[in-house]
Parts: sequence; structure tokens; C-alpha cells
Amino acid sequence: MAKVVTFGEMMMRLKPSNMRRVLQTNQFDVDYGGAEANVAVSLSMFGDQAALVSKFPQNILGQAAINRLREFGVDTSLLLHGGPRLGMYVFEKGTSIRSTKVTYDRAGSSFATSKASEYKWDQLLKGADYFYFSGITAALSAELRQAILAACKYCKDHGIKVVCDLNFRGKLWTTEQAQAFMKQVMPYLTICLANDEDFEQSLGIKAFDGDMSRGIEQKSSFERGMKEITKRYPNIQVVASVLRNIQSVDKSTWMGLLLKDGKFTESPAYKVDVLEGVAGGDAFGAGLMHGVVNNFEPQEMIDYAIAASVLKLTVLGDLNVTSEADVRAVMQGGAGVKVSR
Repeated sequence: MAKVVTFGEMMMRLKPSNMRRVLQTNQFDVDYGGAEANVAVSLSMFGDQAALVSKFPQNILGQAAINRLREFGVDTSLLLHGGPRLGMYVFEKGTSIRSTKVTYDRAGSSFATSKASEYKWDQLLKGADYFYFSGITAALSAELRQAILAACKYCKDHGIKVVCDLNFRGKLWTTEQAQAFMKQVMPYLTICLANDEDFEQSLGIKAFDGDMSRGIEQKSSFERGMKEITKRYPNIQVVASVLRNIQSVDKSTWMGLLLKDGKFTESPAYKVDVLEGVAGGDAFGAGLMHGVVNNFEPQEMIDYAIAASVLKLTVLGDLNVTSEADVRAVMQGGAGVKVSR
């Protein structure tokens, strides 16, 4: 069984209870999540072998987060321990015309302050087939960018395939910082995930005009952007994107697009009543990787990825606690129609 090692931060997530705003509430629902941790949990739920490389504080909050990973079968043997604190973020769920807001409290966390030298990739990547990281991890510090580059160089020398979800976050770094780093790391990639503004902000490639209400209508522009990625970086064998028409916080339409071996494959479009619009991109990445490690044909690969993604939009929290059977039911068009007895 192929092994996927992901590299990133897991945080505590605080969400105001009962749909209140942060300024109203005196109660928060607590959960845990983070891009690469979310991917590792999804892969484990699908029956794949997934491990997370990260750093957690040696206190009860760090232990609670680690326990969450273990609960879903993620390999936690590669985790580092120490540092000052667990990163956190506050998720304020929007509704109707009020947008969802994310507020980070992760500066100075155990992971964000970790040093590149702490990550012994010859040990951490032993037996790995894929190394998965996102632009979020790269955005956190110069040391973590050094760590990613060191990991990528190790992967190149040892036949490990590298996967990156560009995942640009303007609250964490600038366009200039993102583009400077991605120029260094893109030559090492085998698989690249790029959604919406990722193309322009991370790579300087124009593929999306910023209108989230009509992303699907811009499919031809996305295709040009995806082809440009493989033109600039011929080492990249697979590029995948989510295209979205977001009508409101609660209603949207999603589809997936895949470029593999020079050919495009697209998924059906799903109209979704969104419970929480968080971590859908991570679920897409995990679904794609499940297809990659299990040698799916391109159509099944992109269909599985988008089904996993839209299913996540119906699940509370960051973690896509859905099984292979759940995703297959969505792909077959039977999910949500009747009670499963």
C-alpha cells in the first residue's frame, strides 16, 4: 500500500455556538483541523496509509489534537513534540448575505516556530511514496520554507513524488512572497492543485477573474492556466482544480477539472446546500490522492475527488469524516435521497 506523508500544522478550531458572531458569544464549539492534517484524516478514512509530520506542544491541548488524529487512524509516529503552544483559529460561520470569517491565532505556535533543522527527512520520509504539503505551511515562516525545500530535494533524490496544494492565504503571506517561493519549489512537483486565486497569487498565471459566482463559466480560462503550469514545469504530470459558482454562503455549485497526460477530464457539477464552507479543498486534494495511489483512471479520479469535496461541505468541522462508501454513494447519485437502513 502506498504511503502518503503530509507536512503541516494542526490547530484548535473555535466556532461560536448557536450561529452567533464572535462579539456575541460566550461559548465556543471546539474541534481540530489544518490543511495537511485534514488530508491525512481523509486518506485514512478512505483506507489509505497516511502520516502527518508536524510539531505539537507537550501539554493537554497538544495531546487532544494528537488524539483526534489517532481517532481516525492517522500515523502519528513522525510527530515532533515541544515548543510554546498549539495554533488556533476562530471560525465564524456566515449565512445568507453575511460571509464566513476566519481569524488566525497561530503566530508563535510550536509548529510555526519550529526550525528546518528539526525535520530529519531521511527518517521522516523513510518508506514514503508521496510527500504532500500546501502553500499554507510555506506561508508560516522562512524556516518552514527551508524545511519544505529540503524535503523536496530529498524526495527527488529518493524517488518520492511531491504534491502541492497551492492554497494561497492572503492573511498569512504576500503575493510576492508566495511567487518567490513557488518558483523554487515547483520544479520538484509531480502533482499540483490550484484553485481560484491560487494561479495568479502563487504563480502569476491569470486563470480566474475573482468572481466567485461564475467560476464554472471560466472553465476555458482555468484550462489555459493549467496548461501554462505544465508548460512552465514539465515535471508536473497532474494538475487539478475545483471550479465553483458560489451563490451565497449556503448555496453553491462545484465541479472538478483534471489535466493528466495532456488531456482534460471534468467531473459532473454538484449543486450543494452548504453546512460549512471549510476544508472542501482539502477534501478534494485527499480524494484526488486516493485516486492517484489506487491507480484510478482520470475520469474516476476527478469524479471521486469532487464527490469527496462536496460531501465535506455537508459535514461540520474541518475533518471530512466520510468513508469510501459515502463518496461512492454521491458518485452514483443515490446519496441524500433516502434513509440508509
